[in-house]
Amino acid sequence: MTNYPLYLAGILALGIAAQWVAWRFRLPAIVLLLLFGVLLGKLPGSEPSPDGDDLFFAIVSLAVGIILFEGGLSLNFHEIKETRGSVIRLVSLGLGITWLLTAWLAYAVAGFSPQMAILLGALLTVSGPTVILPLLRHVQPVRRIGSLAKWEGIVNDPIGAVIAALVFEILLHQSHGNIASDSLWGFAITLLYALVLSGLGALVLIQMLRRYWVPDYLQNPIILAFVIFLYALSNTLQEESGLVTVTLLGVMLANQRSVAIRHVIEFKENLRVLLISTLFIVLSSRLTIDMEALRTLGWQSVGFVALLILVVRPVSVLIATIGSGLSWQERTLLSWIHPRGIVAAAVSSLFALALIDAEHPLAPEADRFVLITFFVIVATVTVYGLTLAPLARWLGLSGENPQGVLFAGASPAVREIAAALQEEGFPVLMVDTNPRNNAAARMAGIPIAYASIGSEFVQEEIDLGGIGRLLAMTPNDEVNTLAAMGLAERFGRSEVYQVAAAESSNERTEAVGAYQRGRTLFGNLSTTEQLESRFRAGAVIKKTLLTDDFTFDDFLARYGKSTLVLFRIEESGNLLVATDEKSTPPGPGQKLIALVNGTSDS
Repeated sequence: MTNYPLYLAGILALGIAAQWVAWRFRLPAIVLLLLFGVLLGKLPGSEPSPDGDDLFFAIVSLAVGIILFEGGLSLNFHEIKETRGSVIRLVSLGLGITWLLTAWLAYAVAGFSPQMAILLGALLTVSGPTVILPLLRHVQPVRRIGSLAKWEGIVNDPIGAVIAALVFEILLHQSHGNIASDSLWGFAITLLYALVLSGLGALVLIQMLRRYWVPDYLQNPIILAFVIFLYALSNTLQEESGLVTVTLLGVMLANQRSVAIRHVIEFKENLRVLLISTLFIVLSSRLTIDMEALRTLGWQSVGFVALLILVVRPVSVLIATIGSGLSWQERTLLSWIHPRGIVAAAVSSLFALALIDAEHPLAPEADRFVLITFFVIVATVTVYGLTLAPLARWLGLSGENPQGVLFAGASPAVREIAAALQEEGFPVLMVDTNPRNNAAARMAGIPIAYASIGSEFVQEEIDLGGIGRLLAMTPNDEVNTLAAMGLAERFGRSEVYQVAAAESSNERTEAVGAYQRGRTLFGNLSTTEQLESRFRAGAVIKKTLLTDDFTFDDFLARYGKSTLVLFRIEESGNLLVATDEKSTPPGPGQKLIALVNGTSDS
């Protein structure tokens, strides 16, 4: 008998553990989630009862709807100003080519009947945020290709799922009409319902937020409940239209300017991590992998998946991006991004159960249909997850583990520090609203943007490719704190730093809360004014490579105890920023960038 409390707790623990291990060792999270799920399914007593399948798949369906809504919230039209045409062609022409080629291979190579081949081809067009977003977070491709892959994956998911559902309904009820025309008509009706419901839903939510009808602490729960209700209502009116409805709702909210939705996005992103972690574990734990399953799949399935990866995806991308202006490197990388995820797994299981329950003539193929769908998911997630990052680096399109620095402020001291990093090959970018500082930075050859560090312009318009950390160094501590709060999500709290506050502002700073501030940069005694004062007094930046013969103690003995270490460069090329926190002393092989008194012996 299954111990359900322990089973559910184990799923959550394994999911979050997989996410942490993936982050810690820079591995694709999806691969670990699938592996942990399969291992969980092998444990005795972990098999959930089939009596609860209807409830289980209803919960999975709602969770997928929430994930797609959150994916829609991340689709901002500003991201694809240059590639809007490519997105449209990929989700129309590219999707159609993928459907046709996959269906043909399912029939000619995998050995499915024509009807099941058409259904499998439609289902395997989907990708979606459950697999695309974790992969992009792991690889961190340059901005244009990252935005393009994200848009294609999120938009393809509801379209592919709806097409698959329409084809399934036609096959299930033995329609004697034309499958293509019936599917197009059904898709038009689905899109109509989705547009009306998402438009009305967005209007209601915007009015609720703009007129302050809901208190702050209830906004996220109410929006979540509203999205789930709208998803279920849309599916009730038209089968599988809910996926399109909630995706469109997210896109509409993301691109309106009437109300702020940043807090909604942050809440949904946290929820997405939990849902993706648990869903992948649960669905993969239900997969039976034994010799009988392998015999059912056969070697034809291996050839089918190989052709999907090596032929179908590259052909669809290359044709859909003709004349797009994308470089060959970008088209190559895009040809290697099409993992399948939760939607394909859940929908294939639902289709199989329905065929078996209806004793349909296609029911004998149902089990193999589910097996090959999961095989495609496992294979594509594993292949893309393990090879996408090396390919992106080889093509020069990866921002994985970016070492660049974004400086808030461009005062003379900050310009000196930025120039020292730039000389070492680290990308730097300064943001300031002072015209004199901007002019001086440009004269010094340091990239700078005339903007407020807390503005949406910095988040949405400036290309932060290659930038991996923030150093907030304006004279205003409140501005530095706001910059740290605004960019903590972008860089992670471990890579957001701000200079110490001046004593006169300590009292106000205490009220902010330490968790909202960045890590203290260079130490508690290194305020902006103190750094400027030291530079005016003749202090200079020194760069020193430590060796076995010239240790950190030797360095301090030469330059004095007043020396302020700013950065350490490891042998691997990683940049370590000095803070007020205790750390291991610098060792041989590391290069120090430090501020020393000008009178010191050089």
